[in-house]
Amino acid sequence: MEKELKIAIPKGYLFGECTDLLEKAGYDIAPLESKDRKLVVYSKVDSIKYIISRPMDVPVYVEHGACDIGFAGKDVIAEKESKVYELLDLKNGMCRLVLATKKDETEKVKKHYQHFGSVKVATSYPTIARKYFDSKGMQAEIIKLHGSVELAPILGIAEEILDITSTGKTIKDNNLVEMENIMISTTRLIANIASYKLKYSQISKLLDNIRKIL
Repeated sequence: MEKELKIAIPKGYLFGECTDLLEKAGYDIAPLESKDRKLVVYSKVDSIKYIISRPMDVPVYVEHGACDIGFAGKDVIAEKESKVYELLDLKNGMCRLVLATKKDETEKVKKHYQHFGSVKVATSYPTIARKYFDSKGMQAEIIKLHGSVELAPILGIAEEILDITSTGKTIKDNNLVEMENIMISTTRLIANIASYKLKYSQISKLLDNIRKIL
């Protein structure tokens, strides 16, 4: 008898895309459609335990073996510097990590770049921000925020933001302008390194079933 497979599913906008994918691949998603707000649900049909978590926590659960596999954005994997196997790029949930500033501040910020001055940057991605500015040889004061990053330049606590966007609408709506694309992120299927060896047949089967419908 096969051991149960533990899969981390992110909450939010990726949740629907992940469950649709699993359903098309032939998996029982009825437990995931329950309205009782349980964060751990079980499919007896497939012997799969689903753990529903914050997107930022998915790679952490997978890396530490709490989950065997999971669905995570490339941005989150890069930010967490997760030691996991990236099995498949699902090509969905596409978004961009961009550097942006207030419309009337662009020239001022560009001068900072030209003279290698220090800039204040607000972001939910401090690791990516630090690596980016280090690669430019620039000093940056990174201010970590957990949401509504666009407010930082408006409130005067940062000159720039490094944030995620899919359409760029929120950035424009807050009178900000994009300066640079840092990375493009899509959803990846990731696996715990030990689980990939111990549950290879189950994970390979799921991988093949998903590949067939992509």
